[in-house]
Amino acid sequence: RILTVLKEAVVSTQSTGGRAAIEPFDNNTANSKDKFTFKCHRSATSDHNKPQEIYAVNGIKFHPTYGTLATVGSDGKFAFWDKDARTKLKGSEQLDNTITCCDFNHNGSYFAYASSYDWSKGHMYHNPQQKNYLFVRQVKDELKPRKK
Repeated sequence: RILTVLKEAVVSTQSTGGRAAIEPFDNNTANSKDKFTFKCHRSATSDHNKPQEIYAVNGIKFHPTYGTLATVGSDGKFAFWDKDARTKLKGSEQLDNTITCCDFNHNGSYFAYASSYDWSKGHMYHNPQQKNYLFVRQVKDELKPRKK
């Protein structure tokens, strides 16, 4: 659906199916270990009889310094990921509305994200009285890759 490119020629894609994909830009020289998908923006359930809710991944951005990434979704949460270790670095609390997009500033010290209705549930769930918000938060070591 949407592509994001890291300076190391890595491409990411996001989907409405609660998954994101990471793969080298040049598939001819790609090592198979460098290409993977991961589940994100899904409800956590301990009851195996209850279906898991899957949310659209609305945005994905690479940190300009560390190469880690952020995803935002229709679940109203953002998450920071270490693509090399394939682990979640941090998850956020859920907002009252979906998070539609995100980005880092030029050196990655600030993370901005917008909360508004993303139409993932159709027009019947749209509430015109619900306000849209833009959040900017300072990020420090939250996006540093974990030591191996």
